[in-house]
Amino acid sequence: MSAIVVGGIVVVGHGPAAHRLSASLYRLGHRGPVTVLGAEPRPAYNRALLPSVLDATLPGQALELAAPPGNTRVVRAAVVTGVDRARREVRTADGTVYGYEVLVLATGARPRSPGFDSPAVRRLGTLADAEPPPPGPVVIAGGGLRGAGVAAALGRAGHEVTLVHAGPRLAHHDLDGPASAVLARTLEEAGVTLELGRRVAGAEHGKALLDDGRLLAASTVLACAGSVPETGVARAAGLEVRRAIVVDDRLRTADPRIHAIGDCAEHAGTAGDSLVAAWEQADALAAILTGSDTPYRPTRRVLRPGIRGLDLTVVGPGGEPAGGREPGPGEETVSLSDPAGGRHAWLRLRDGRIQSGIVAGFPQAVAAVGRLYARDRPVPGDRLALLIGSAGGYAASGALPDTAVVCQCNNVTRKALRQAWDGGARALPALAAATRATTGCGTCVPAVGRLCAELAGSTEGGHG
Repeated sequence: MSAIVVGGIVVVGHGPAAHRLSASLYRLGHRGPVTVLGAEPRPAYNRALLPSVLDATLPGQALELAAPPGNTRVVRAAVVTGVDRARREVRTADGTVYGYEVLVLATGARPRSPGFDSPAVRRLGTLADAEPPPPGPVVIAGGGLRGAGVAAALGRAGHEVTLVHAGPRLAHHDLDGPASAVLARTLEEAGVTLELGRRVAGAEHGKALLDDGRLLAASTVLACAGSVPETGVARAAGLEVRRAIVVDDRLRTADPRIHAIGDCAEHAGTAGDSLVAAWEQADALAAILTGSDTPYRPTRRVLRPGIRGLDLTVVGPGGEPAGGREPGPGEETVSLSDPAGGRHAWLRLRDGRIQSGIVAGFPQAVAAVGRLYARDRPVPGDRLALLIGSAGGYAASGALPDTAVVCQCNNVTRKALRQAWDGGARALPALAAATRATTGCGTCVPAVGRLCAELAGSTEGGHG
């Protein structure tokens, strides 16, 4: 067994949270050694964009993140087998020992099991899982927002897709009935067959077995039943784990020398569930490790699932779909439903500010509502104008003014995308490289794709 005494920060995991942490540490002036132990043999990549590789919208290499700065050393294919808290050492499967002064667990989450074991089932957890499916029917097990997004993408890419969901309606943990109906309509328009109230009970080569005994043809079976925080290393080290690794306001575990961030961390009873939350925790921890006394305070939850063909946002605490209870004292509700047009919006307000809500099928309102909620700003007096999109400057549609922000993660406007197009970036991967649009949470991939089609049409018509 060989020992490497690092004497600095060791990070277990090499996903977006770990990548962001190393970059933020360097930005804030940290110049000491940082060692990142990644279990995969490849560079860090943006896991939120895996569905865009699955449907061949983006090549796998487009997901790779930039090399870390400064003194960060990345060790690939380093599978951590244990942590010795007394010695402050991390052991890996090849027998190497890494000493640490500060240890950060950024182990992420793994796809949830569909409830049975079968080599015929593919779980969308790594880039290796995201190869486009071969010709033939695709069965997707799990109709939450992620499963619905994968189904919509593959359906619009020309695959024969059946989505099997055990719940009474699609995404029933996040959406109310009318919004779920809008989502179902979007999938059906993409050619997706829905099997609601059913469960995939087994799979073998070429077939998927439903719990009612029916067999579905399936050249590919994808499990999209949610995710489970990776907590094995923490549990083995004796750290407190509930749903995820419990951390305090300084993102510390029960051991003050060990921190946890991202999908594997649970702060104030809430486990991480988004790329944006992982980035926030990485930035907050970098500040704490470089001397800040400011405790970590999560921003308000804004969920922007990437569903091809539907602009959708869910704001507010998780666990209860908007519309799930009657308004309380001092609250008001605002709703606008257009089932024939595939649109629905529902907001709960208190003192003129959004407390929770859903917007589906109103492109400009999707981003405006998310922005108002995230900043806890009062909504305009004309509620209808907000929902139909005549109030606010953000949007997720291709038919926008040049000032509209298409990629909110990287603040990329339509004008910036058009300028990159005119400069020779004539496809979605090239626009991503030139502007960094689509390289954040990934929800703007459909919008940038639509803009590509629009610009290609204008170029062919002699107006580019």
